[in-house]
Amino acid sequence: MLKVSTYKFGNQSISFDFPKVMGILNVTPDSFSDGGKYYSEKSAIDYALNMIDDGADIIDVGGESTRPGSDTVSLDDELQRTIPVIKKLVELRNDLTISIDTTKCEVAHQALDSGASIVNDISGLTSDEKMIDVVKSYNAGIVIMHIKGNPKTMQENPHYLDVVKEVKDFLSQQSNKAKQEGIDKIIVDPGIGFGKRVEDNFKLIKRLDEFQSIGFPVMIGLSRKSFLGKTLNLNVNERDVATVIMETTSVLKSARIIRTHNVKYCTQMVKLVSHIL
Repeated sequence: MLKVSTYKFGNQSISFDFPKVMGILNVTPDSFSDGGKYYSEKSAIDYALNMIDDGADIIDVGGESTRPGSDTVSLDDELQRTIPVIKKLVELRNDLTISIDTTKCEVAHQALDSGASIVNDISGLTSDEKMIDVVKSYNAGIVIMHIKGNPKTMQENPHYLDVVKEVKDFLSQQSNKAKQEGIDKIIVDPGIGFGKRVEDNFKLIKRLDEFQSIGFPVMIGLSRKSFLGKTLNLNVNERDVATVIMETTSVLKSARIIRTHNVKYCTQMVKLVSHIL
């Protein structure tokens, strides 16, 4: 079960007694849902402020698309896309909790130095061996996610004997590794859509409550993802209702951070479901 109910990120304390909403800010030209819409610094900041007004508890800033088939971007490009945005957001809202979505330790280092307080590492601390040291040195939070392969190849016939067991074992192993290194603000994410078949995603959501036994808050990001589109025959811009339905299911199954595009819908859902929880 959950070992800790509150984490301190910067000067903000976030309780996981009830779900929290993480708004997605893709400062990229090619993300699957909103690539290019918030690529300029001004549009990115304006959108982030709108998400905060809509109820986002955390803003997750990413400068590299991780959609299926995507290529990596250079360190310089990722830094140029994310760091100015983080600095400006901190200047405008110094009580804001910011997450940096990256697998590169140097991006994490500069983001944390600029005011971010969480690293969202989709590789689950496997891409850059120095990431643990960076997170530890800033006493930052870490999101450890499961991915099979990498974004370029992850949807090329992924296969599991028992997807829930395999994902849970990986998250347990990596969170224990982080804990042994002195990191205590750990969040785990099963990685919906990251090297998973449609049926794998549904199995993970159905049995999401089993991930509580790892002992850390569970985050889930399923917003507008292809398994919803394939199941309901919807294009990416038609998936917000399906998204909030599955986000609601995930919250009822123990998710405590919902990473989403439509913050307004998600915030309304959390307020309603919190009365039941």
